Amino acid sequence: MMKRYLILEDGTVFEGTAFGSDTASVGEVVFNTSMTGYQEILSDPSYCGQIVTMTYPLIGNYGINSDDFESIQPAVKGMVVREVAEYPSNFRCNSTLDDLFRIKNIPGIAEIDTRKLTRLIRSKGSIKGVLTAAGEEVNVDEVVAKLKGTEMPNNQVEQVSTARPYPSPGRGKRVVLIDYGMKHGILRELNNRDCDVIVVPYNTTSQEILAWGPDGVMLSNGPGDPKDVEQCVEVVRELLGQVPIFGICLGHQLFARACGAETFKLKFGHRGGNHPVKDLATGRVEITSQNHGYAVDEDTLQGTRLKVTHRAINDGTNEGLAHLDYPAFTVQYHPESSPGPEDSNYLFDRFIDIMSATRKEQQYA
Repeated sequence: MMKRYLILEDGTVFEGTAFGSDTASVGEVVFNTSMTGYQEILSDPSYCGQIVTMTYPLIGNYGINSDDFESIQPAVKGMVVREVAEYPSNFRCNSTLDDLFRIKNIPGIAEIDTRKLTRLIRSKGSIKGVLTAAGEEVNVDEVVAKLKGTEMPNNQVEQVSTARPYPSPGRGKRVVLIDYGMKHGILRELNNRDCDVIVVPYNTTSQEILAWGPDGVMLSNGPGDPKDVEQCVEVVRELLGQVPIFGICLGHQLFARACGAETFKLKFGHRGGNHPVKDLATGRVEITSQNHGYAVDEDTLQGTRLKVTHRAINDGTNEGLAHLDYPAFTVQYHPESSPGPEDSNYLFDRFIDIMSATRKEQQYA
C-alpha cells in the first residue's frame, strides 16, 4: 500500500497507508463511535463534506453488500481507520471497502492512531483536514496555510437532495417526504407501514406539497447548518397546522427554527449508535443512533409553543420536540437506525396514529 497523510488545520500530521481512491480530499474531520454499520455510515448523505474517523479499530471486516446502502452515491469525503480488512468474511459480502472506495472515488487512510485523533477532536472540536493523494509527498506548511484559508461549502443539502419528485407507492397514508439528504432507511420504514410516499426536493414549496393532498409530511435528515437553508424553514412554517409533521435530525432543527427557536453548533457533534436519550414523558431511556453537528438551543424555546420531549443523557442537549397546538413532533436522533439500535422505531407508528387521528377529526369537524 502507498503512503498517505491526514493533515489538520492546526498543523497535526498523521502518516498512514492509503486505501480506496488515490485522489486527495478536503473536509471537516469528525468521529463516529459505532462498532458496526460502516457501510450505512459512509453512505449517509448527512456526512456530505466530512471525513469520518471510525473509533472502532477494525473496519471492513464483513465487507460491502448490495442491501445496506443509505444512498446510491456516498457524499462522504473520506474515511480514517486504524485497520482496514483486506479479506472480509460474511455470507452477504459482495466486495471490499477498498473496492467500493475505488469505484466511488473516495480516499481512505489506515494504520494511524485513531484514538489520538479522536481525543484531539474532542479537545479542539471538529476540524478541517486534508487527505493527501496516495504516494504524494507534500509541504505540510503550505497545506496547512491553504487549509486555513479554505471555506467549507454551505450548500450540502442542495448537493444531496433529489433533483425531482418521485413516488414510492403504497395503499396506506399518503406522506410527502422532503428530502434534505434522506437516509433510505426512513423511506423503508414508511414503506413497511404501507405508506404512499412521494419524495420531493428540499426546495419544494408548501403549495406544491399540499397539492399532493398528504395525510402527513416527513422532514428528513440532512447535512450542514440549518441556518444555511432558511427557505426550508419558511416552508415548514407554512405547513405547520395544515398537516401532521414528523421531523428527524436536520428536519428537527428546521422545525424548531420554524417555530422561533435557535440552533447552535456542537463542539464535536453526536455520531454513533450508542447514545442514550431519555423520553421525558415516560422516563424511559432509549439507546439511539445519531449523526449531527448542530442542536436546538433549549434556552430559546420560551414563547415558541414547543415542549421538550426528549433529552440526551450524556450532555443534556435537546433530542425531541412537540408542538402544543398542532400535530407535529420531531427528534434529533435516527429512529430508523441503519445502523444502530431499533429502540425508537415505534415513532413511525406514532406518526401513523397521529395522521389517522387528524384525518378522523377533519372528517367529523
